[in-house]
Amino acid sequence: MSAGRHDSLSNMNIPPAPRWGLPKHDFWSTPFAESLLLHLDLRSGLRILDIASGHGIPAFYLAEQVGPTGEILAIDLSAGQVARAKAIQGAQLPRLRFECMDMRSLPPDLPLFDRITGNLSVMFFRPDRFQAVQGLVTHLAPGGQIVLTFPSYGTFDSLWQRVDTAMIQQGLLKERERFQAYLYERPSAQEGQTWLEKLDLERIGAIEYPLEVKTGPGQEFLYHPLLRGGFLDDVYECFEDERRAEEFMVKLSEDVQSFTPLIAQRCVLSGWKKN
Repeated sequence: MSAGRHDSLSNMNIPPAPRWGLPKHDFWSTPFAESLLLHLDLRSGLRILDIASGHGIPAFYLAEQVGPTGEILAIDLSAGQVARAKAIQGAQLPRLRFECMDMRSLPPDLPLFDRITGNLSVMFFRPDRFQAVQGLVTHLAPGGQIVLTFPSYGTFDSLWQRVDTAMIQQGLLKERERFQAYLYERPSAQEGQTWLEKLDLERIGAIEYPLEVKTGPGQEFLYHPLLRGGFLDDVYECFEDERRAEEFMVKLSEDVQSFTPLIAQRCVLSGWKKN
């Protein structure tokens, strides 16, 4: 048999790529979803609850993988996100359903799920994160797995240290007090692991994967799509005077080299409910 003929036959055994892969253009949700999938026991026929589903990362991918005998219920508190996901879905993947629902107070009549997933979800569990996880686990079937991802304590530490130093130097005592409260409120991988231990889950893991977020100085930093509308806004909110906040951040943006590289910690929290 010729080499070309052998290669052709080998290629025939390679399954086609899923129609609903993780989008390459999403530089935040997709890397976290990739971390989630590293730890999720995924196969056909599963019933999965995907919380904080946003516009469908990784709900569409999960629906592709569970096949026609599986079922995905993807929920988000934002009606706009749910509408966007439904628009993307159209009439495809009937086994996937998007609903507007608060994951912190799920209806008691929901069925049990084989898997519960939540990409970038833990930050939305406030004010009582443990209680939110506890509520989710009540909807997990015996022998089922829960997998959650979140940017854990340590994410962008170099930036936060620079912000803290600048606040001290400029005598921004009230702003620094608010800033410190924000920092201490962020969950760590160890804290997440403790939640699952208290719930008596087994095969628990809390694993972190570093992710570098690249940026330049000035406007590139201040309006970076992975920083503004989230992490940087937390600094702005420490100020009562918006103009002073802007002055502080503009000055900080000119000193990007002092706190780059910016490293996010992608934490994957995984555990199994006992049979």
